[in-house]
Amino acid sequence: MSVLRIVLQVILAISSLFLTLLILLHKGKGGGLSDMFGGGVTTSLSGSSMAERNLNRFTITVGCVWFATVVLLGLVERFTHEF
Repeated sequence: MSVLRIVLQVILAISSLFLTLLILLHKGKGGGLSDMFGGGVTTSLSGSSMAERNLNRFTITVGCVWFATVVLLGLVERFTHEF
């Protein structure tokens, strides 16, 4: 297994876990599964709009890293021929 493939798989695993964590940190919009699991409960810590914007930016950035890693892994798998 090539070093590039191993590095990309590690990045994919870390970004997948981090992306899941960031998505779970988002405030629920109401009426869905997030309310069922306690997302409808408001706290004093989630009132900042700057924190919400930064969380959105981090989530989008990690999502782009995850997507790029998946595409690169697909390209590496397609164009590497190990017999």
